[in-house]
Amino acid sequence: MHRNQERGDVADRTSTRIRWRRAVVSAAAASTALSLAACGSSGPSTTSSGEGLTMWALTDQTILKESVDAYNKDHPDEKINLRLFANDDYKQKLRVAFGANQAPDLFFNWGGGALNDYVEAGKVDAVTDSQVNLLRFMPSVLQSAEFGGEVYGVPANGLAPVVLFYNKKVLKDAGVEPPKTYDDLLSAVKKLRDDGVTPISLAANSKWPTLMHLEYLLDREGGHEVFQEIAAGDTAVWKDPAVTKANSRLQELAEAGAFGDNASSVNYDQGASTALLYTGKAGMELMGTWEYANLVKAAPDFVKKDLGYMAFPALPGGAGDPKNIVGNPSNFLSLNSASKNKEAALTYLKDYVMNEDQIDAYITSGSVPPVTKLDSRLAQVKSADDRKWLSFVHGLVEGAPNFQLSWDQDLPSDQADPLLTNVDKSLLGQIKPEQFGENMSEAAK
Repeated sequence: MHRNQERGDVADRTSTRIRWRRAVVSAAAASTALSLAACGSSGPSTTSSGEGLTMWALTDQTILKESVDAYNKDHPDEKINLRLFANDDYKQKLRVAFGANQAPDLFFNWGGGALNDYVEAGKVDAVTDSQVNLLRFMPSVLQSAEFGGEVYGVPANGLAPVVLFYNKKVLKDAGVEPPKTYDDLLSAVKKLRDDGVTPISLAANSKWPTLMHLEYLLDREGGHEVFQEIAAGDTAVWKDPAVTKANSRLQELAEAGAFGDNASSVNYDQGASTALLYTGKAGMELMGTWEYANLVKAAPDFVKKDLGYMAFPALPGGAGDPKNIVGNPSNFLSLNSASKNKEAALTYLKDYVMNEDQIDAYITSGSVPPVTKLDSRLAQVKSADDRKWLSFVHGLVEGAPNFQLSWDQDLPSDQADPLLTNVDKSLLGQIKPEQFGENMSEAAK
């Protein structure tokens, strides 16, 4: 399984610290103009007040909120003050808070390079098995928060590999079988276009959904080792032929009409790309497993009758293992090293995160919790549709030789924006395939 590698030698670590310090200095300078308690949809909401711990997370983490409520009920004199933020501006607010020494005791994050920036700056405490019972979690998941042999976060929500969803009726009407190989995918694109539907629903306006396609194309083309070298600090690998070829394939799909004519106007947060799939206007959608819950909520009849899902197609002749997956192994809760409430924070992480109640809640919601010994529990799920889905996701993760964290989370935070910008340019054909790697190599310096 994939293990996040410690980032090189002392010079590499020093460089990362400098990048992080520049980010927090810049963020701190802007903090007077950016309120940490901004109003409206982009701001935080508070579930409790008074003395005790502070925790920051995202607005969609309802099961996590329930665990906080349970902790607060049991600890009325040392409650957790939970603030929930919209996704888009959360990372910036977190950088501002750390730069101003106002960061929460516990903070929600994605692991990978962005977390490692905080770790290398001395802002996060490692956690041990004796403190939080790490052995209950899947090792492949913990690796996204492991640096230098120590773990800096506790998995706090379900497994989220990226899978290919499809509309069974749309594919059948166009005479298309679920594509098992890249050539099958190209063939399916042509048939679906000829049938008058968008082959692959893509919220390109949000950029990160496009990144999912490139992540899989590179993994299938060059193997997971190519990006692992990049994430480990070898920026020259952005110019590897496999990166260029993966971008060529992304552009090949776009030019074949795989994403329709209006992908750049589709935003994921508005639910448009999801709706294209269940309304029969698109044949497929590449998306994280959280999409299943969205589909169940928006179109339960579609889920029961016409929803299909599978792993991303294989690339015969490519160096990558077709069982490799990409996505988010989990999100994490990490402990601020400056916290004055560490004992209480560790109690919450050990006893309320992924306890029996929370595991049941994730399974009920259609999400696979990142813990071991799940087979018997999944077999007891009453809904046949949910049981099939959960077993598929669980098997996908357990059988994957490598589970690659999303690139924009695995790379240092100062590379995320250039990455998404260049992915979008590649999709639109605004840069040549080799220019993508050249641009990213330059941005990573």
